Amino acid sequence: MSRNRNLALVVAARFVSRIGGSAAFFIGTWGMAAYTFNASAATLAWVMAGNSIAAIIGSMVAGVLIDRHGPRRVLIGAEILTIPTCIALVFAPTFAVFVPLAWLLGLVGTPTFTAGSAFAPYLVDSPEELQRANSFIEGAGSFAFVLGPAVGAAVASQWGPRSVFIAMVVASVIAAVLIWFVHIEVAPKAAEDHHALQEFKDGLKVSYSTPSLRYFILTGTAIWFGFGAFSALEPLFYRDVVGVGVEWIGWMNSAFGVGLVTGSLLLPKLPAKIRSARGLAVMASLTGAGAVLYVGSTDLRLIAIGAVAWGLVIGATEPLLRTLLHVASPHEYVGRIVGTAQYHRNAGELVPLAIAPTLAVMFGVQPTLIAGGVIVSVIALASLPIAARVDRSITTEKLQAAEIQGGEPSIGLGDELL
Repeated sequence: MSRNRNLALVVAARFVSRIGGSAAFFIGTWGMAAYTFNASAATLAWVMAGNSIAAIIGSMVAGVLIDRHGPRRVLIGAEILTIPTCIALVFAPTFAVFVPLAWLLGLVGTPTFTAGSAFAPYLVDSPEELQRANSFIEGAGSFAFVLGPAVGAAVASQWGPRSVFIAMVVASVIAAVLIWFVHIEVAPKAAEDHHALQEFKDGLKVSYSTPSLRYFILTGTAIWFGFGAFSALEPLFYRDVVGVGVEWIGWMNSAFGVGLVTGSLLLPKLPAKIRSARGLAVMASLTGAGAVLYVGSTDLRLIAIGAVAWGLVIGATEPLLRTLLHVASPHEYVGRIVGTAQYHRNAGELVPLAIAPTLAVMFGVQPTLIAGGVIVSVIALASLPIAARVDRSITTEKLQAAEIQGGEPSIGLGDELL
């Protein structure tokens, strides 16, 4: 009962927090830059690039703090820090003041996502429970992704775009209160532990030197590299290629969000073989195919089908990736490893933001977006031999551990495929 209660509180906090964050991003940061301050496309890309860099720094810091103090304290602290930042954004008088505040929001807001992503191993024990917990947490975030922009639009239409930052303040307060009632055990740090910078370096060392973790992190980077191009080109796809109004961006992203929610809830029902490196490679290749399906046509009916299908695959892949990271991570490094995966995600989205507009001018918007999806699929399928070695290495480690303990190896990550 205690575990179910803790999980329910984390899921509720994730839902409320991301509603506020999505509203503040789409209507506040993105919307105010474009409509209130009349930012150009180049200026908007610069704002988003700075926001992504701030998010990378935030995820790095959050990873160290999570392993020191647990995700509960980090999440509460991050939610509290977003409050004065959002209030300052409400009263930002000029674009020159607005931009650094928007970057600051990315810095203090990203740890809420990192801490939420690291919570599951503190709530459950077995891989099966871990996958279920991650599915619920990610499903709540995906559902909030659907509702957040709509909530932001409703608030902005009633009280103006600046008011969405007040809505985020309310969401942050509610989320912090919910997490306050979560009870988890965090092992105390030893007195001889290194300083924060050394802990951060140790986290990177474990992340990059462990074959399974390195593969999972880089596969996630490839997925979000393909996704990142849409930040720069998706509005142009609807305006110049499909030839429809701006409202269709909202409708199709809502369809995408429905796919996200459905995919995250379907993951626990998928075959156990999916919970492996090879399973992740297959799912990653399907995310690329989903992107191609989404932008491969100018028929709105086919685009809608592609949006749902793409969302479905990503909705299942995100909690799968997180579960694999959690299972393969030493518990004392969970925060830093999740933080590493998070800033890889931000970097994966950041790079296309710089190159996609130039490629679109050279080859066209639609071909550029399609090429991004194809590249992700090819990289994922090409990595299958590496994934097979990762699965075999994990199984070998389990067999060796069983021999030392004099018992039988448990069936789990990667074993079902051998």
